[in-house]
Amino acid sequence: MNSKYSMLKMWIQVYIVYMGSLPRGDYSNHESNKLQDQHIKMLQEVVDSSLLSQALVRSYKRSFNGFAASLTNQEQQRLASFSEVVSIFPSRVLWPQTTRSWEYMGLKENVNPNPNTGSDIVIGVLDSGIWPESESFSDKGFGPIPAKWKGVCNGGKNFTCNKKLVGARFYTTSVADGDSARDLNGHGSHTASTAAGNYVKNTSFYGIAQGTARGGIPSARIAAYKVCGEGCRDADILAGFDDAIADGVDIITISIGAQIAINMRYDSIAIGSLHAMQKGILTLHSAGNGGFFPGSVISVAPWLFTIGASSIDRGIVSKVSLGNGKTIVGKAVNAFKMNGTEFPLVYGKEVTSGCGETQARSCSPGCLDTKLVSGKIVLCDSSNNVKVALSAGAAGTIVKSGIAYDVSFVFPLPASALLIDDLKLVKDYINSTNAAKAFISTSESIKNTNAPLPDITAPGVEILAAYSPVGSVSSYGSDKGSANYSILSGTSMSCPHAAGAAAYVKSVHPDWSPSAIKSAIMTTAWPMDPTKHKDAEFSYGAGHLNPINATNPGLVYETNEQDYVKLLCNIGYPAESIRKLFNNDSINCPKQVGATINDFNYPSISLQVKQGVPFSASFTRTVTNVGPANSTYTARINKPANFDITVEPGTLSFKQLNEKKSFVVTVKGDRITSMISASLVWSDGIHSVRSPIVLY
Repeated sequence: MNSKYSMLKMWIQVYIVYMGSLPRGDYSNHESNKLQDQHIKMLQEVVDSSLLSQALVRSYKRSFNGFAASLTNQEQQRLASFSEVVSIFPSRVLWPQTTRSWEYMGLKENVNPNPNTGSDIVIGVLDSGIWPESESFSDKGFGPIPAKWKGVCNGGKNFTCNKKLVGARFYTTSVADGDSARDLNGHGSHTASTAAGNYVKNTSFYGIAQGTARGGIPSARIAAYKVCGEGCRDADILAGFDDAIADGVDIITISIGAQIAINMRYDSIAIGSLHAMQKGILTLHSAGNGGFFPGSVISVAPWLFTIGASSIDRGIVSKVSLGNGKTIVGKAVNAFKMNGTEFPLVYGKEVTSGCGETQARSCSPGCLDTKLVSGKIVLCDSSNNVKVALSAGAAGTIVKSGIAYDVSFVFPLPASALLIDDLKLVKDYINSTNAAKAFISTSESIKNTNAPLPDITAPGVEILAAYSPVGSVSSYGSDKGSANYSILSGTSMSCPHAAGAAAYVKSVHPDWSPSAIKSAIMTTAWPMDPTKHKDAEFSYGAGHLNPINATNPGLVYETNEQDYVKLLCNIGYPAESIRKLFNNDSINCPKQVGATINDFNYPSISLQVKQGVPFSASFTRTVTNVGPANSTYTARINKPANFDITVEPGTLSFKQLNEKKSFVVTVKGDRITSMISASLVWSDGIHSVRSPIVLY
């Protein structure tokens, strides 16, 4: 390594230099090389010539224009002043966010996609790679790879693609990440098989959640882009998008995100998905797992399809049987078998090795005395210190449920997570005897009778899907088990469910645009009950995924380049930057573009109002007829009584397919003091085209 570079290394970091769409031309290898030459030339103007060979990290030249480079702060500031540059930002590290789920959504095993186009669909999965030998990715029964496919199998050593897994690429470079597209932690295999995995019968996680594992569209092909290893770097994510778009995928699913949303100009996923949208490719993105609070969604670009997580009609529980005969039902994916054997039961504060009571109650690191814990079940007030109990030789652990109290996680030892009132029952039992005992049952699946039927949500809780046999089967990384199929929870799992549904819709309507597919899924979703879920739209979007109805929505809300240009103008994007995004020199933002984005043609409506102040706002929308040529739709409003919603006109009549009609929704009221949910439904007696309306 250059000695000068070594000296500067502490001052250098990788930056993304984003330059918008590709210049017009045929981007064969020759044209791509010309772009890379341009990137090098730009670097030559700001980087010391002796460091140039180590400066360029990646060149984006197949689907959009830009590069990643190792730069000092001063160098990136100089590049930011170049007229070719749209934005420049540090390459962050992002993080990754089955048997019953498809049946729960109504997509039964006997419901097939269009046989003429289903096998032509290629889903691009940007994740931690894939385990190619998994039965979920076998090509048994598959015909030739679609002629339109332009990708390659660049999976690295001992990695083979097939007619199901049609492409693979990897961008990670560290030794720990492996020198191939092979999935080393299981996340990528799980998401890929959830979207498009084969039918695999009699599958389970150590006997739990037994059934047939499959994706939403098993006939579809998969292309894996390994952008994650120990974290997922912006520079690699953009490289994955650059290749996936050029390779010709039909759908992109990416279950990766940051902790908070950022400006779209500096968001690699927003940038990559914009260029995917321009090529007719819909990108589905996980909303993030902080969604217990309004405003916690990390995916905000309007061309993305943002997916939240909900449960299905199956729960996984782990029961705690106490020595006094009481049985308490907790949450855990527990594959360990205690066979009814009781173990001594102790509380963390009673088996400490010198910690204060608060730390000892939580079993904090360094607090458990191995001699006092070994061979016993230890109760801890926190679920964050399970590894401490494991390291101390505990036979099992009982912990307090975290914020995700309705989710079962895989633990590295027999465990059960209890609600606080149930945890108190265990503590009371410990205090009532000098010889407390308990055992923890192997987890079992139970039928949920109150599972919620909620951009949308899809199943993301306790989902069984393909896994990497070399990945840790628990979230704690301390287990020695191995599994070909595992149970995971989060929006990472819901996103590929929605991707499978989107691919299913595209197989029936291969000519539909990304916005038409998105609209069809949103307007046909099962809605949440706002009387039971006050934050329904912020937590669940338009509702819960309903793939069958999405193939026949009646009407769709479509967006085009002009809609996105107007939106970007309204939120303050400079016109010069927008021209580069769309490679259109004729774009100009009006001097007075207006302060709202109310007229953006989205399938939902939201309005932020000041509490206690009268309000009024109008929203223009346009729908396209994709149902019967001759049809008439009538508007119906569902709302509380404390404000008014009107629609003009209240009736839309169509005489031909793909005909467009516009209408205006006006919302007004004296004042509101809390979030309010309403909806607009266009109905022709057969189709119900529902748009949620939320005031907050």
